[in-house]
Amino acid sequence: MLIRPFTAATYAVSDWVFLRALALIYLAAFVSLGVQIKGLIGREGILPAGVFLGQLQPVFGRARFTAVPTLCWFNASDHSLQFLCWAGVALSLALFVGIAPVATLVLLWACYLSLLNVSGVFLGYQWDVLLLETGFVAIWLAPLDLLPHWPPQVTSPHPIAVWLARWLLFRLMFSSGVVKLRSGDPTWRALTALTHHYETQPLPTPLAWVAHQLPTWAHKISCAVMFAIELPLPFLFFAPAPLCYVAGALTILLMLLIMATGNYCFFNLLAMALSVLVFDDAVWPRALAGAAVSSSNWPSWAVWTSALVLVVLSIRPMVSLFDRDVRWPRPLALFFGMLERFHLVNGYGLFAVMTTRRREIVIEGSNDDMTWQAYEFKWKPGDPRRRPRYCMPHQPRLDWQMWFAALGDYRLNLWFIAFLGRLLENAQPVRALLRTNPFSDGPPRYVRAVLYEYQFTDRSEYSRTGMWWRRERLSLYCPVLTRAGDSLRIAS
Repeated sequence: MLIRPFTAATYAVSDWVFLRALALIYLAAFVSLGVQIKGLIGREGILPAGVFLGQLQPVFGRARFTAVPTLCWFNASDHSLQFLCWAGVALSLALFVGIAPVATLVLLWACYLSLLNVSGVFLGYQWDVLLLETGFVAIWLAPLDLLPHWPPQVTSPHPIAVWLARWLLFRLMFSSGVVKLRSGDPTWRALTALTHHYETQPLPTPLAWVAHQLPTWAHKISCAVMFAIELPLPFLFFAPAPLCYVAGALTILLMLLIMATGNYCFFNLLAMALSVLVFDDAVWPRALAGAAVSSSNWPSWAVWTSALVLVVLSIRPMVSLFDRDVRWPRPLALFFGMLERFHLVNGYGLFAVMTTRRREIVIEGSNDDMTWQAYEFKWKPGDPRRRPRYCMPHQPRLDWQMWFAALGDYRLNLWFIAFLGRLLENAQPVRALLRTNPFSDGPPRYVRAVLYEYQFTDRSEYSRTGMWWRRERLSLYCPVLTRAGDSLRIAS
């Protein structure tokens, strides 16, 4: 195959596929959040959005709309929060069929940004900001049509818009490799990180248990291959075809392997969707590539202006990868600060330091401070006999946050204390986030959190016992709590 320069290619079909993939990812994100939103940030949720905004309003006054950009300033009721989620679902479907894609993408971005900015720790993950950044770049990749065409017609986007998508994919992949090496973590440098990862990641899958049984040499080879894909390979995203095809195909392969062994909601799907734009129309069947039409493209000045803003904003996260403490010129620092809250450009890099021990928090309730019964979560490990499960592209936000809580001190996790308080109230929206509630007839008088260390069983142990995990009790994670009037106190 002849080498073709990037700017000489068209990306009509790839862009059409990318936009439909993004629509489905938005759909999954809004549905996943919609079924949890009341328990997370509703009026009876763990961190009520209305309380959060009520505390900020006197601080920011009229500047609140730019200080914390969210539509929830107009209404933060449960109905309003659910409306934003289900409006996002409707808009995702509209994007999928091609109804006013530019306007639809702007509204999707605004809805998700609004929810992210009032959800605190529950929407503070890298894939949440990656969805916003991808969604914003997608605006410039979308055609300016109002109604879908039948049979479908596709428009090749501006080459600079395609370059922006590749630049985002490059930063995502390259940053993921750099942070692992820059952290100084010995397991990454010795290529032994994967001997721990499958067992200690937030929500393992059944194949993670299988992968954990592999010999150390297989883990080391896998780790070396991962570094090859995350560090040198992303530079080929900007290479001519067919070199860029190799980079795109290997990136998709890596994402598929990660999806098989871990539940990372829509994170890997976003990387795969962006990777589609590495392939030009030459790789698609002629019948599809021939459907491209040249109508309704963005004007060059608009795309170039957007590209300039995004490239300038990306300077800071790229420099920070290398721990450079830069004193930015005042105008540039103000520019960064002004747009930072809109998450147009973000920093990336998961698992910079590998967790080598799996600690799990088990929540228990009691009516007499002697007999304790455990609450089971829907997805995170609890009962050692429970098989790990797949939940992607759904993200159980509370289950994920419990993994982070186990890594630190409960006194630094105010949301965790609020969660225990809701259990003492038997708050229905919060109970709905759990798999089992041993106190369905009324709230417990006491709750406590017990810290365990979990390890995968091996094949022989599993065949004897049927256990997926073995666990050892370590200590109480926090003191026994009870309710005194409207406040929590430590039980004597």
